[in-house]
Amino acid sequence: MLRTALVAALAAVALAVGALALSVSAWWWWAAAPLLAAAAVGTYDVTQRRHSVLRNYPVVGHLRHLMETIRPEVQQYFVERDYDGRPFDKDTRSTVYERAKGVADEDPFGTELSVYEPGYEFFTHSVVPKPVPEAPPTVRVGGPDCTKPYGMALLNVSAMSFGSLSAQAVRALNKGAAAGGFAHDTGEGGISEHHLRYGGDLVWEIGTGYFGCRTDDGGFDAAEFARKAAGDSVRCVSLKLSQGAKPGMGGVLPGAKVNAEIARVRGVPEGETVISPGYHRVFSTPRELVRFLAELRRLAGGKPTGFKLCVGSRRDVLAICRAMLAEDSTPDFIVVDGAEGGTGAAPMEFVDHVGTPLTEGLAIVHNALVGTGLRDRIRIGAGGKVATGADIVRRLIQGADYTNAARAMMFAVGCIQSQRCHTNTCPVGVATQDPGRARALDVPDKALRVRRFQQATVRSAMQIMASMGVTDPALLRPHMLRRRTAYDTVVSYADLFTWLEPGQLLDGGGLPGEWARAWDESDPDAFVV
Repeated sequence: MLRTALVAALAAVALAVGALALSVSAWWWWAAAPLLAAAAVGTYDVTQRRHSVLRNYPVVGHLRHLMETIRPEVQQYFVERDYDGRPFDKDTRSTVYERAKGVADEDPFGTELSVYEPGYEFFTHSVVPKPVPEAPPTVRVGGPDCTKPYGMALLNVSAMSFGSLSAQAVRALNKGAAAGGFAHDTGEGGISEHHLRYGGDLVWEIGTGYFGCRTDDGGFDAAEFARKAAGDSVRCVSLKLSQGAKPGMGGVLPGAKVNAEIARVRGVPEGETVISPGYHRVFSTPRELVRFLAELRRLAGGKPTGFKLCVGSRRDVLAICRAMLAEDSTPDFIVVDGAEGGTGAAPMEFVDHVGTPLTEGLAIVHNALVGTGLRDRIRIGAGGKVATGADIVRRLIQGADYTNAARAMMFAVGCIQSQRCHTNTCPVGVATQDPGRARALDVPDKALRVRRFQQATVRSAMQIMASMGVTDPALLRPHMLRRRTAYDTVVSYADLFTWLEPGQLLDGGGLPGEWARAWDESDPDAFVV
């Protein structure tokens, strides 16, 4: 490989100059010493397995680590904001890296957050906190029509496809999930050998391209789906309606990335650009969606089946609920993907301006299910910039039962957010199909980091809940999360959003205006624009 050859050439030059220093003149040591040192560092870099950057960029890769050591000093006055306007002073990547490496992330000083700035959120702690449970709880996913329920962890690997990620990254995620006892969503690119190698629990995501269960003309292949869904590793099936970072858009995988293995996994021609449509061919109405989900569960042998969406409108969600009631059939789970979710490539207008943020999306889906009396049959997952224990607790209060993380899990396997995902030149081997670059990612080391990150983050969430006097996430309530809306005004989530009573939409009495209009306009047989 090129990097190994360059290091070898450097070593040869260094030895030659060293020979001159020994045989001709001691003055040659001024050149020989730094060359020998660089050759020694380069040799170490290409043989070690802990740092992907150094394996791909021997010697010069140390400049990045040098910058990391001074970053807290040069960035201490900069504050990053997320889509809710909530400031935080610590780089999220640093938090993930610390937990993934098993480093304690305690801060020796007080908060640097602007606690009086609008958008600041905090939890209400209890005067009598509870002990932190030894083992974190799991969430039972499986409604009345499910015969093989699954115990979902509070934090899981969100959807990222093989093709977008390298084989090594997929294996590291799955090995970490297997060791930590949490789920690994395949993304819509199909189930590969890399998803199956370590036996981690899989959530098989089916997108609009039906990759892995696709007919020659791009339709859904029921027989192939049933065959693969019967695998022991497949624990749940998720139908992707939309993605938070680019709702309403399909994916594009350039032909240069569609090698023989990816073509086989996805069921597409090798070397041809793969375009996923923005819509499903197998349904076009809420009622057809509900029927298709029931058919997927039947084909999967009774395994939990649900769907993922970025919420577009309250009316669409209520139309699906009406269809569930009309068909007397419900999915086992709904994953709400927020607009703040990430992706390797999407038009900036979509990233910035299309889709409902996770906070509002969760509130809409949770309340729609409560108001139609369906909430106890369906679990809600949340995805979109989940990276810390506080993020988990916040989303549970806002209506979720469990959470998924993609970007944070990528950080755990070594992503440095170089934003080269779409170029196939990822410097750390995470988002590339270049075998030379991908080889730098050491699977055992990165799998350990994935497990550490997930366990430490869930542990942090449990510590926060215990401080609030809660050991069971089901006991979290909206009044426990508060937001500053002005310098002198703090509002709890109980008052910030409308929270419907069980069956309130069916009763029709005293509905808030926005819910009354959306309920009246929703139709189980049409998604009305």
